[in-house]
Amino acid sequence: MMFSSINNSFEQDTHDTDGNCDGPDLDFIYADVDTYQNEIAELYSYTEFSEFQQNVKAFEDQMDMYNLPPNWQKLDASSQRGIIMKLIDQLEVSNRQFRMQAARCILYLAQGCWAEIQSDEEQQQNTRDNVIVLYELGIFSSFLDLLNMEIESACSPDIVAVKITNVTLGDSADLRVILSVLYIITETIRDEKEKGSEDYRKIAEAFVQEINSPLPDGELLTVKLLGMITRFCSGAAPHFPMKKVVLLLWKISLLGLGGMEVLKNLKNEYRVKAGLSPVTEDTLEVTKTMRASSPPVTAADYLDNQNLKRNAFRRSLMKQRFLDEQEQMDMELTPGNESAPNGGNNGTGGGGNGSGQNGEDEYYRPFEDPSTGASSSTITTANPNNLPCYNAQPPIVQPTQLTTCLPWTPKVRQKDIDQFLDISRNKFIGYSLIDDHESLAGLPQPIHEGVQTLKRHMYISLADIQIKKEEEIARNPISTQEDEVVLTPAEILYQAILPNLPQYMIALLKVLLAASPTSKSKTESINIMADVLPKKMPLTATQSTKLTVDMGRHKEIIVKAVSAIILLYLKHFKLNHIYQFEFMSQHLVFANCIPLVLKFFNQNITEYVSMKNTIPLLDFPSCVIGEQPDLSAESFVFSADVTDKPYSWRNVFSCINLLRILNKLIKWKHSRVMMLVVFKSAPILKKTLKVRHAMMQLYVLKLLKMQTKYLGRQWRKSNMKTMSAIYSKVRHRLNDDWAFGNDLESRPWDFQAEECTLRACVDRFNLRRYPEATQKCGSGGNNGNAGNNAENSTSGNIAGGNVDGNVGSNGAGGIYGATNSGNGITTGVGGQLQDYGIEGGFPSDEILTHSDFAFFGHSGWWDRKVELTDYFKANYTTWLEEEVYNNQTDWDAL
Repeated sequence: MMFSSINNSFEQDTHDTDGNCDGPDLDFIYADVDTYQNEIAELYSYTEFSEFQQNVKAFEDQMDMYNLPPNWQKLDASSQRGIIMKLIDQLEVSNRQFRMQAARCILYLAQGCWAEIQSDEEQQQNTRDNVIVLYELGIFSSFLDLLNMEIESACSPDIVAVKITNVTLGDSADLRVILSVLYIITETIRDEKEKGSEDYRKIAEAFVQEINSPLPDGELLTVKLLGMITRFCSGAAPHFPMKKVVLLLWKISLLGLGGMEVLKNLKNEYRVKAGLSPVTEDTLEVTKTMRASSPPVTAADYLDNQNLKRNAFRRSLMKQRFLDEQEQMDMELTPGNESAPNGGNNGTGGGGNGSGQNGEDEYYRPFEDPSTGASSSTITTANPNNLPCYNAQPPIVQPTQLTTCLPWTPKVRQKDIDQFLDISRNKFIGYSLIDDHESLAGLPQPIHEGVQTLKRHMYISLADIQIKKEEEIARNPISTQEDEVVLTPAEILYQAILPNLPQYMIALLKVLLAASPTSKSKTESINIMADVLPKKMPLTATQSTKLTVDMGRHKEIIVKAVSAIILLYLKHFKLNHIYQFEFMSQHLVFANCIPLVLKFFNQNITEYVSMKNTIPLLDFPSCVIGEQPDLSAESFVFSADVTDKPYSWRNVFSCINLLRILNKLIKWKHSRVMMLVVFKSAPILKKTLKVRHAMMQLYVLKLLKMQTKYLGRQWRKSNMKTMSAIYSKVRHRLNDDWAFGNDLESRPWDFQAEECTLRACVDRFNLRRYPEATQKCGSGGNNGNAGNNAENSTSGNIAGGNVDGNVGSNGAGGIYGATNSGNGITTGVGGQLQDYGIEGGFPSDEILTHSDFAFFGHSGWWDRKVELTDYFKANYTTWLEEEVYNNQTDWDAL
């Protein structure tokens, strides 16, 4: 019954009726961050415009107090440093108003003294120069102290008593000033470090070391910011400005851990240390050369065009491009039969134009450069209903270079080779050799060649090496020496967040859910609009439009930051140690991250990607530099540099991040793949293929490939174009029968045991490496009801059948349709799985005697404290002599 409502929520028609099926490719380039200007502009909401003038007023009053002219640029360096030192002293006074006046002065300096200049470039240069001085004089540390004071004052009864719905922009004014200064310093240093600026080189090194070191109170800055998010979600601090908190957390984590380039270098470095060959293929680089696929034409398009002329209708059918037709035909073209496709086309009644036209023009869709306006005119306002355009002149076809190879080198695991050998031995010899990876005696020559081919493509990951090491330590804990734990930034972060990691994951997902465009507003949900809503609601239509745009922009920025944080942590933890990654992944899965991401994509994703919740005239610093026009309907017309791009950078970035997170959570996990099937994710993911971006389509196709074998023959038969796209774009795993559904590992009764076994390995790893943190986590209320203790405002609505609900906190209850009864798991998924052709269902929960061992606890039963009796303590030596020393054990019999 539980899964019935979930399936009804997710069930979508497999046919898409919206979107142009032949639009241009998006020229989006995936990177760690957007441009520096956009990242700074997204820090401020449009409703904060009036506060910029307060910063100038505070600076002018402060300079008047020092009997100096209010012009920062005319002061020499020594005078500037002297004023900053006086402001630092003023930050430590007890008078709050006097203290925050100094903070606003420093914010004005960090913003580049925009009232004294006339161009954006000059403002950015002033910011870079001022940030050097501010950081060298210790402003960052001083503002961290102010942040601690604000967090502590948030526990006051006056703040806690405020209702969530009554919080407005004014309640977080001081916090937003502090967070803005910290963010500008962090983002400026990160940008200059990325550019390789010599002036910032030493500052960047010192800053990275500072944010990776504990604060005076013993906490990392990252942990402090995660704690703010947790407190906000629990309702203890509803006035915290979540957008600025998650943005600062993202940039602190990105600078402290490192971005994509750092990850790439670290991976190769770790592989060389482990005796493995470096990775030569980089996903980001390969996808830059891949071409996006066109979505398949739908029946609805045919019905809409029935009133058109027959010849026009016929021409429209000939123009439709199906999924990845180019890559599919690349596989068929060989040097000896280039003319075969062309001849085949002429034989099917293609008319007389086949003989005078190159076969490439018939079968390959030319690349349309998004940077040129050649094809964009046919897909904009001239065609508002997205109908095919028949009278438009076709674009000039440029000769395309054809490739005759797949984009990825196939891979195979040692497990696949063992399975191939085992099947071959049983077939030809009639017996199997356990743990024998080399012997080929008695097998025919083709099997020898097959094994050689598999070994030539065998890929050993760092995770395989780490898992083998952990298994060896578990078997021989005394004789096996553990490697020294290197305190890398990822290791330091993991040790810091380990005690409260379940709450942090739940809090991040709750913020993500609240910012999702598909979530429905509920009175009991968290109010992430606290730092957007003004004290007085808008009265005019222009003000209402501005606030609507601002709220949509606010949500998009939060989704962008939260998705980037989760992905960054997953990638670094996976590289540092696989069980750190698995620990975080399991808590994300237990908090219903998978249905949450699917719910996010259960919308018109092409509209979300192209959404422009931006008013360039109100972006900082454009809103304060130069003469400002009156805000009117004309002011909302986007500038040329925005309309040239048919997409929103942050929205495409968020979508790719969420798809990558989903891939990381599900890869090689059969139980989680079945969740995709149960939630009917295939039609949702197929709609996402309408976005013409190669990297996004690649991750969607990966998710479809994982579940293809479970979707049934009829689905595969009716989605052959999607199957062809998977074949040509996704990496091949030799011996993987993903397209046929003959997987022997798809038995549903193994799913719970799979998660339990993984959890046991992770807990054993945590208990051995981090006993204090693990014990603290186990006794700190994080097991069982961690989410309820920290997030007492929600329960797992998704688990209860409401996909629009808040992120659940009942562990696996939201995954397998289980209810936490305290003793075990009561499953109701068996009948639902039978609807998908899977018989048997899950086993009884006898193996889950300890519920916290199964799903609901942070650590297993083995780390529970056991009180020994006084009798046993008094007779311990006697017991040792009789039961251990004098007891002979027949090890052969064992």
